[in-house]
Amino acid sequence: MSVVQSVDNVALLPAYLAAGTAVFVLLVDLVLARAGATVAAAGVGAVATAAGAALTGAGETRRTFCVGADCSWLADDRAALVAVVFALLTLGVLAISWPLLRSGPTPVGEYCFLLACSMTGGVVLGAAGDLITLIVALETLTLPLYVLVGLRRGSVASAEAAVTFFVVSVVATTLTLLGAALLYAVTGGVHLGRLGALFGERPELLDVPLTTAAVALVVLGLAFKVAAVPFHAWAPATYDGAPLPVAAYLSTASKLGGVVALLAVVERALPATVTGPVLALLAVLTMTVGNLVALRQRRTVRLLAWSSVAQAGYILAPLGALALAAGRTDEARAAAYAAAVAYAVFFVLLELAAFAAVVTLRPAGADGGTLDDLRGAARRRPWVGGAFALALVGLAGLPPGLAGLFAKVTVVRSLLDGGAGWLALVVAVNAVIGLAYYLRLAATLWAAPTADGAPAPARPAGAVAAALAVATALAVLVGFAPQLVLDLAAR
Repeated sequence: MSVVQSVDNVALLPAYLAAGTAVFVLLVDLVLARAGATVAAAGVGAVATAAGAALTGAGETRRTFCVGADCSWLADDRAALVAVVFALLTLGVLAISWPLLRSGPTPVGEYCFLLACSMTGGVVLGAAGDLITLIVALETLTLPLYVLVGLRRGSVASAEAAVTFFVVSVVATTLTLLGAALLYAVTGGVHLGRLGALFGERPELLDVPLTTAAVALVVLGLAFKVAAVPFHAWAPATYDGAPLPVAAYLSTASKLGGVVALLAVVERALPATVTGPVLALLAVLTMTVGNLVALRQRRTVRLLAWSSVAQAGYILAPLGALALAAGRTDEARAAAYAAAVAYAVFFVLLELAAFAAVVTLRPAGADGGTLDDLRGAARRRPWVGGAFALALVGLAGLPPGLAGLFAKVTVVRSLLDGGAGWLALVVAVNAVIGLAYYLRLAATLWAAPTADGAPAPARPAGAVAAALAVATALAVLVGFAPQLVLDLAAR
């Protein structure tokens, strides 16, 4: 009997636009061979992808690649939100990459092509409806980053970071694929919705040892991508060795991809009673270790890297409460998922603003340097220093960084509603610990420079200044309209 599979090209429009951007960039680079034109082509493609995703996600959910009731592509509001965020992150990273591309030996065409390919993986990831599509999309997001991390020619740290990232990522992918294969062996399905329905209809499957092993492998494999403790060791070294704009993309888009993938499998496929305790433990370890180690950092990028590890713990915390929320109302479970998505969106906006400020305050092509290199930077660049401090305060969860404040309040509220008061207390304690290094870095920006202080770097490129302004403005505006993000995340 033949099986007819439906295809909805409108639902696939964001993926078409993202993949077309990669091809368009290569053609522009080949024909014009001008750095400005190539970067502009990639920027136009990112804007088109965001617009296409917003139009496609408006209204009813569009499904395609369906066989019966099982669909591999779900273009809904959440998929549109994920695609728009990935496109905007790509646009922002392109802007802060301009000094590096203009002054260094970095090949512009290849750089923009790899970023567009990674953006394509992120767009597909948000709409993935089965394990195969999800894993392929996650690898499409990650594979170009191996090359981008190693693009600082002549830098041993960059080469070491690329190799470390490659080895760890391959191990994580292997674990995830093995877990997916074992899930298929137990259930006979790979579609996320079908897996969730099977575990609900046949609870005896949860008593099969193979099921426990499969769920553990999938969760642990994706935990590598999120840089959750104890699978985090690659992140600080990789971020510090990569070019600054690539480190910004790693700490935002790459982490967002891992969070989206983990959310998809936990929400729709894997049983919360099994994943909840594991994710709760990972959340506690991740936020605690990340914050404690960040206190001792003296290099700027390593401090931001360890803080992003801690932020991953805050994102995982609502998912860890799902085991307790499973016996409660559907509203409590929906609030936990929405809190994780909303926190991830707020985090990447603030993190991008922080990295854009570091790029602005450092010489073109340089690494992030030490905290002492930024001493007194806000005295020389008041506007940039103010934007950097606002991003740091937002990450710490203090006003006037309303986006970060709302994000932490949303997470704590979802934990309390889900019956995980002890986890809410851990989040609150870690948020207080995080204040120490965020405020210390912010204070360093206004501290009096030493007698042999570093000279002021050259004025930033207009693209970098614009990216910093836009990222900061988005973070502020989202803080004034947080319910919009939360509503989109809940759909």
